[in-house]
Amino acid sequence: MRELYKLINKYSTLLVLVLIGATGCSDNANNLADDTLEVALEQSAIRLGFANEAPYAYVDPQSGELAGEAPDIARHVLSELGVSQVTSVLTEFGSLIPGLKAGRFDVIAAGMYVLPERCKEVIFSNPTYSVGESFLVKSGNPHKLNAYSDILENPNTKLGVVSGTVELTYANKLNIPKGQIIVYPDIASAVSGVKAGRSDAFAGTSLTVQRIVQKDTSQLLERAFPFEDPVIAGVNVRGYGAFAFRKNDVRLRDAFNEKLAQFIGSEKHRDMVLQYGFTESELPKGVTTSELCLR
Repeated sequence: MRELYKLINKYSTLLVLVLIGATGCSDNANNLADDTLEVALEQSAIRLGFANEAPYAYVDPQSGELAGEAPDIARHVLSELGVSQVTSVLTEFGSLIPGLKAGRFDVIAAGMYVLPERCKEVIFSNPTYSVGESFLVKSGNPHKLNAYSDILENPNTKLGVVSGTVELTYANKLNIPKGQIIVYPDIASAVSGVKAGRSDAFAGTSLTVQRIVQKDTSQLLERAFPFEDPVIAGVNVRGYGAFAFRKNDVRLRDAFNEKLAQFIGSEKHRDMVLQYGFTESELPKGVTTSELCLR
């Protein structure tokens, strides 16, 4: 019996040690996970995820460098924090949040809208811009598509959207039949879809659509004018874009927000983003992420 007690005591002690070790490992893992800001400051390096959508974040075809409203602001803010080396990871828009959560990059710098469903998966900085919607259509707008409701009212038309974007959410919430929605992996294929007649309109932000029309030399496309922003649950929809971080990167997000607040709306900020088509009317005007996550 005495030998049995010794054996029990021996294994009880081992179990306690294992549990303590496991707890210690868990704490270390959490500390590492929480230290993205510390690691970035120590290494003076951080990784941005983007989805190649002008004018928000894209690879400039001439320089081959990452350009756009979001990366330019990110580089300025990160420099203010003491992070000088900024690298980028190109990702399909629908894979940005999964890629962030998987650790492929540290910040989403893609002009991503702050939406309640996204707030459940990531944390956002405060917005850097606000913008409405638009349609890209063939020249002459043959189907007279000037609102999401026009697609709904004409069952023979098809609407192109990019996977994972707010435009797909809008189409679903407005009950546009799935058979009338074509989901593309990226902007380039969506534009090709309109040109080829696979879709009669491509839904994007007004700045995205305007940029496409300005850069396109085929003369086959135009921006639908006038355009009526969708009304969902009685609210006129307007998008607010921000930077996204992993849920446990609160320190990084808060430090980023502090520098961002000093910059957005300043003369330097306005001059920086004017080249991408952002003007005074696109400023977020005091709207916060806390408000947007509750909408």
